[in-house]
Amino acid sequence: MSDTDPIAVFLTEAAELLEQIEIGLLDLTHRLDDKDQIDAVFRGLHTLKGSGAMFGFDALAAFTHHCETAFDRVRKGDVPASQELVAAVLAAQDHMKALIEAPHGDHDDKSSTLLGSLHAAVNGSGNSAAVSPAEPEATAPVKQDGSDRAGWTVRFRLPANAMANGTNPLGLLDELRDLGDCRITVDKSKLPPLDSLNPSDIHLGWTVELLGDADRTAVEDVFIFVMDEMELSIEPILRETKPVAEADVGTAAAAADVPVPAPVIAARSATPAAAPAPQSTATEQKQSKAAENVRVPAERLDELMDRVGELVIAQSRLSQLADASIEIQLRAVSEDIERLSGELRDTMMVLRMMPVASLFGRFRRLVHDLSRETGKVIELETEGETTEVDKTVIDRLADPLVHLVRNSIDHGLETPDERRAAGKPEAGHVRLSARQSGGEVIITVKDDGRGINRARVRAKAESSGLIQPGAALSDQELLHLIFQPGFSTAQQITSLSGRGVGMDVVKKTVEALRGAIEVTSTPGNGSEIALRIPLTLAIIDGLLVRIGTGAYVIPLSAVEECLELSPETDLRSRGRSFISLRDSLVPFIRLRELFNTRTEPDPFQKIVVISTGSERVGLVVDQIIGDHQTVIKSLSKLHHDVATFSGATILGDGSVALILDVAHLVAAGQQQEAQLRAAG
Repeated sequence: MSDTDPIAVFLTEAAELLEQIEIGLLDLTHRLDDKDQIDAVFRGLHTLKGSGAMFGFDALAAFTHHCETAFDRVRKGDVPASQELVAAVLAAQDHMKALIEAPHGDHDDKSSTLLGSLHAAVNGSGNSAAVSPAEPEATAPVKQDGSDRAGWTVRFRLPANAMANGTNPLGLLDELRDLGDCRITVDKSKLPPLDSLNPSDIHLGWTVELLGDADRTAVEDVFIFVMDEMELSIEPILRETKPVAEADVGTAAAAADVPVPAPVIAARSATPAAAPAPQSTATEQKQSKAAENVRVPAERLDELMDRVGELVIAQSRLSQLADASIEIQLRAVSEDIERLSGELRDTMMVLRMMPVASLFGRFRRLVHDLSRETGKVIELETEGETTEVDKTVIDRLADPLVHLVRNSIDHGLETPDERRAAGKPEAGHVRLSARQSGGEVIITVKDDGRGINRARVRAKAESSGLIQPGAALSDQELLHLIFQPGFSTAQQITSLSGRGVGMDVVKKTVEALRGAIEVTSTPGNGSEIALRIPLTLAIIDGLLVRIGTGAYVIPLSAVEECLELSPETDLRSRGRSFISLRDSLVPFIRLRELFNTRTEPDPFQKIVVISTGSERVGLVVDQIIGDHQTVIKSLSKLHHDVATFSGATILGDGSVALILDVAHLVAAGQQQEAQLRAAG
């Protein structure tokens, strides 16, 4: 038996449905007459309502029913879609999340307020006959489709696992009975022999002759939960219009008092009878496509990642033992294990990678709400949504990006009047982009607003005591002051900004991810903030080096090249730590001095040139040992403030090697270069 909690399954599916509903609503804001989007939102609301009622979320089902009814009116053409209706349902969607998270809480006041807004949005469409959202959908006016129709012939066959997924065919038949008079015939043609019959599967089909005035939409709504996976045929039954003398079948029908299709309808019936094959093929394709994806809890992936990390460490130890042995077979096995563990590591990395589209998609709603709140016309653009990043990075970047987008909209973008006065288009643009560069992903938030006011930033920093009055700062140092705790240039505190918290959160999160922040701003033309984040936080390829008696790891993705530092060059560069590399000066840092090893340097030291973006710096080490698959382990809280190292790893012999923080070392090298230039 499965120990899966059905409530947990519902919560997962409800979150997906709410996300689909939100995407549909946001798409609808740009194309209010898009019937496909209207139908998609209606189906999402209908499914959420039914699933909520099935799992005991009665308050959710009752509340969602009102939104569903409103969109049903739009779907049937009774009222047009409007921006007010979309905004009301978006607000209602947030309330649905609250009803899911706290189903037994006191939500009556909030529900009443939102339903009032929804009712006003529907009535505000200009239709005086708009029905209250509380009115049941069954009372919608019946459409005759312009034909002399007596009812419908409904043929359906459910997927074999429908019962296991919670669909009871008897319930569907009962719903059809509620629509009119029914005559039901069971199709047993696909019933297997008794010895091979699975009692939990459905092998029957049904043909229902439904007589009455129900329209086709009402019939389709009965099957809305399973329509994508089942075989379904709905054909009209026309009233008999021929004279009785023209056909004996008409006389027989009259005697039985049952409306029968005319001969022309019988000819049409032959076509659907031959159509089940393509219908079944489409169904099988959908089921096959659904079976290709498996939903796995994130904690299981994390656990598997830990196991792969331990395997990499064990493989490293095995390789070390094999290198010291003369056994040919041991070396062969070690090489096979190294190859397999490398492939397993790469596969695990792919499993953990997610496209940033899942991150960028969240900001459409944020920009929509902020546009209505601030009165600014805002257009959101995204680029590079297929760029893949570790799922942990995706989760942890959500809040920082929210702060950056809100900051761009509140501080950066001008009001429509200000933009027109500055000769700009009325609509401000916020651009989210992502691209991969080596072992990093660069996520950029850019706007075309007023830019960062450097004079105001300096004045605020001096008044807050962050810098001394008149202190000499580079442009980057000045711009990075906006990330200081409590720093804000807002004139007044609003619901968007003013407390100086958001940008501090961005800095701390990016640093925790071993990333870096770059800020550029042009007065009058906007600002751009780029976050440089490692692609993964678990396992990386590293360059193992020795400094003094200790072993250290440099992320291989940041390494450009390795050079030899001769004793003559070392002596010449004392006091001015630069090397000439292809007609450019590159500063370097003597890590032996930085780490205070108190050992004599090797006769021929090495320089490892590393880079982040366009900035380069050399690291002087005693020995380059070789490449190493590095399983990153976090440092303890005691070493949390040690900025030089981003983590640690365990080597094959059980010893610990510290992982160098490339971004910090590059910044230190650039600062050293600036000091030397100033002194010269």
